[in-house]
Amino acid sequence: MLPDVSLLHTTLTALQDGQRVCVVGSANADLTVRVSDLPTPGQTVAGGPLTILPGGKSSNQAASAARLGSDVALIGAVGADPNGQVLKEALVDAGVDISALAEVEVPTGTAVILVEDSAENVIVISAGANGEVGAGNVGKHSSVIAEAGVLGLCLEIPMDGILKAARTAKSAGVPVAFNLSPIMEVPDELLECVDVLIVNEHELAALVGDLEPAPGGEELARRYGIGATVVTLGAEGSVIVRDGEVDRIAPTPTNVVDSTGCGDSYMGTLLAGIAAGVDLADAARLASAVAAYAASGEGAQASYGSAEQIGKFLDQH
Repeated sequence: MLPDVSLLHTTLTALQDGQRVCVVGSANADLTVRVSDLPTPGQTVAGGPLTILPGGKSSNQAASAARLGSDVALIGAVGADPNGQVLKEALVDAGVDISALAEVEVPTGTAVILVEDSAENVIVISAGANGEVGAGNVGKHSSVIAEAGVLGLCLEIPMDGILKAARTAKSAGVPVAFNLSPIMEVPDELLECVDVLIVNEHELAALVGDLEPAPGGEELARRYGIGATVVTLGAEGSVIVRDGEVDRIAPTPTNVVDSTGCGDSYMGTLLAGIAAGVDLADAARLASAVAAYAASGEGAQASYGSAEQIGKFLDQH
């Protein structure tokens, strides 16, 4: 049984009346193969059928928020190829505004994903068209960022594009939620623009050398002026650190089939919550359930639930 299901329903309903969510970043075609065991270096293993599904961290986050009923725009790029068409159709189907999604003369970004029967995965990304989402491309759509209720960022496009988006949001007073993934070194200037930082325990350790979420989050807040740090802990749930207080968010039980994109569905829910003015802890509790629903299905965006489906899932738990 989930804690206070009625509150989760209230939070879910609130998402549909929030300000616009703007996501700047990546869109990938996910080339996925299921295997009984992930291969070790030099090993060849037999896999199941190849599936091509819509993905990319930013595209996933946008689709998740839109399926929950939020007004969402994605700034990014795809190629003029079949994979790009698949991504655009999937985003439109989810309810995402793709008028700022450029079509460029570079192949659409791809992610090659191996999913083990245990639901663990390994992912290799080829940036493709995502490499074209630099400061110039992002700058063409500054008004979309400045008029949003929240900006969502991660690290699958060039750093100058990320910084351009973050600066634009900060100048306009738009809160910035940043997922430090895929893990890499980032400039202090970017972190100083961030209002809500979303990391897992390994990313947190890379930033502050501390695997413990509460002291690590407090150190980040002190160092960069970040208002809140959300540390995701996989099957252990998540932790929110803000203003010296710690909220522990319990995981939602589910039958895990494929964990691909679950973290993105969690962040998409947080973005929708921030745009709707929902308390971050309440948004995180709903995000836990949304990610659990996603884990029970195949793929990333293909496994994301609508507001109606998530509502029914809440009632069943």
